[in-house]
Amino acid sequence: MTISFKDSRLISEIEKYGRRKSVEKDTILMGPGDDVSFLPVVRKGALRIVRQNDEGKEIFLYHLFPGQTCAMTINCCLNHKKSSIKAISEKDTDLLLIPGNMVDDWFKYPEWRSFVNNTFSNQFLELIDVIDLIAFSNMDKQVLHYLQQRAKVINADTIFITHQEIADEFHTHRETISRILRTMEQKNMVTLGRNFIKLSGS
Repeated sequence: MTISFKDSRLISEIEKYGRRKSVEKDTILMGPGDDVSFLPVVRKGALRIVRQNDEGKEIFLYHLFPGQTCAMTINCCLNHKKSSIKAISEKDTDLLLIPGNMVDDWFKYPEWRSFVNNTFSNQFLELIDVIDLIAFSNMDKQVLHYLQQRAKVINADTIFITHQEIADEFHTHRETISRILRTMEQKNMVTLGRNFIKLSGS
């Protein structure tokens, strides 16, 4: 376990009801409209959480790292709602799957309640940052933030990604992203290659 729980009763229930699952890079763990039967907790690797509308357009929200879970999925478990996000493995990832019906039941354990509350608090702040970027920043800053987050996940300054893949997540045209990236390269912020982007000063 990557979560440092100390309550032996909670640990016992996690070991009894939790299920471990390993997924390969780029696996879609859940998508919009899916029934939410489990809460994924990252043990190793990372998940990318994106919001997708009915037309398939997506926007990046945040990453989940070891010891973290998704606030929006917690909300679905507590309120018996279908998923409103897409969760994608950023790299080969090990997960602990908590049955959805246990999320509410385990609130009797203070450590679990604190874990859930901290998840809501931390990811609320991340979502505020995303909203600020969308509402108040030029797209070049949004793209740079996106690339920095992707680089953070793999702990490297080179991201193997196409301009079209970035455009899809920003629901814009590839030409727009290519123009932004070329401008960023001229400013020595990135180095562009065939299907990869290297961040400068990383």
